[in-house]
Amino acid sequence: MKKLIIVITVLMASIIVSCDVLMPMLEEANKAINTENGGVISEVLSNEEVINGLKKALAVGTDTAVSVTSTLNGYYGDNLLRILLPPEAKVVTENLSKIPFGQKLVDDAILSMNRSAEDAATAAKPIFINAITSMSIKDGLTILKGKNPRAQTSAGTFDSTAATGFLKSTTYSALYTAFKPKINNSLEKKLVGNLSTNQVYGNLTGAFNKIAPFIGKEKVNSDLSSYVTGKALDGLFLKVADEEKKIRKDPYKWSVDIIRKVFGSVFKK
Repeated sequence: MKKLIIVITVLMASIIVSCDVLMPMLEEANKAINTENGGVISEVLSNEEVINGLKKALAVGTDTAVSVTSTLNGYYGDNLLRILLPPEAKVVTENLSKIPFGQKLVDDAILSMNRSAEDAATAAKPIFINAITSMSIKDGLTILKGKNPRAQTSAGTFDSTAATGFLKSTTYSALYTAFKPKINNSLEKKLVGNLSTNQVYGNLTGAFNKIAPFIGKEKVNSDLSSYVTGKALDGLFLKVADEEKKIRKDPYKWSVDIIRKVFGSVFKK
């Protein structure tokens, strides 16, 4: 019996000593894990640090995107964001020579559509803030690893716009609802030549629709609000994605410590 007690005592002591030795080794190994593709050494981050870093980065990215798109020429002056006429209006632009002042009507319509998007962009800020502040720790950890937790399919590669994808998944419906009436109000504003966007596009499509039956073409829909709303949101999320890529590409250039720490932990060269 005494021998058994001695053996058990020795084994327990060995386990305790092993844990004391192994735990620091495991922690050190965790700190030394490199991210794939030549990343820098990862840091051990608390869940709170991860979520705070992501929220701060998203706040910076969305604020910048809203600021850029809501300024004069935020859409119109950017070739990637500029909103053009709907695809169904192609038949109109192909027959401009048959429409009085056709080219001017097209130019005015395009300019005023973009002005409408720029006017509506500020509506995104509170919706983004609400989504960011409501982000769970589980979602944050997934996003940090380059995965969109709301994506229907999860690719194996690192997604440098995972946070943007998450935001789009969680805010698009609310943004559309907020944007559409604001866009429609903007479409009614006198922006170009004392005409509203709706009037400009209505004049353009109206002029075409009058001649459409005589040239063997179908009339086009003159309702712009849904189309412009969708294009405005596409451009907004494109800007948010650009900002996220910048943060992930070089987190150390940012002045906010928590952004550098969190995104630096999975930094990719």
